[in-house]
Amino acid sequence: MEFDFFGMTDTGRVRDNNEDAVACDPLRGLAVLADGMGGYNAGEIASAMAVTFIRTELSRWFQEVSTHASAHAIRHAMEVCVGNANLAIFNAAHANPQFSGMGTTLVIGHFSPARVMLGHVGDSRCYRCRHGQLEQLTKDHSLLQEQLEAGLITPEQAKVATNKNLVTRALGVEESVVVDVSEYAPKVGDTYMFCSDGLSDMVNDREIERILSLDLPLANKASALVQTANEAGGRDNISVILVQAKGKPSNQSFLSRMLRKS
Repeated sequence: MEFDFFGMTDTGRVRDNNEDAVACDPLRGLAVLADGMGGYNAGEIASAMAVTFIRTELSRWFQEVSTHASAHAIRHAMEVCVGNANLAIFNAAHANPQFSGMGTTLVIGHFSPARVMLGHVGDSRCYRCRHGQLEQLTKDHSLLQEQLEAGLITPEQAKVATNKNLVTRALGVEESVVVDVSEYAPKVGDTYMFCSDGLSDMVNDREIERILSLDLPLANKASALVQTANEAGGRDNISVILVQAKGKPSNQSFLSRMLRKS
């Protein structure tokens, strides 16, 4: 099994600057997406710091351990890298008055034939489209999600709620942060989608599912998702990373495969 990666970010139609950041390292099987928050350009700084730090540190770690890392080791590496990135953002926010209050959400993924490891903080999400069915794999760290789980509001009320963007967990806000890490078994044909809320708030699940199921290159699907979010209003920055699992071509000759079967 191999994985194709494609990521893009767009300012949207309302904001003047882009506080989202994305990065992929196909060689190491890594994808990172962050959605910054804070006054002036602080959100931009926080998301860029998170993505750059985590991509660099995790890529270096995977280069050292090659492909032999266990799920436990990958989980620990993610927790350490996120913790260090969080502290760097927190310290920068307290050392520079213009960065005060900055923070960022985060979604990380490591993709290998053995497993997909996801880590996330905040309300940026990862979805999986398998056999044409879309499933949200991450659970938002938000006030809205807490209200849903407590039964205070219904899913229908949540769709039109005005407090969608109040996160309960983010990098850089406190000295330490907890990252939720989960493991999934990939299958050939799976498409994983990381996105900021500028996409998930503007495009409904059915439309995302339809676009991800199209027989198009990842770049075209990503562009279609961003375009759809902009056509719906583009009220926030829009970021997406698509990762698709595909079968690895066999190096064996046709005759070798036939002899193996006989």
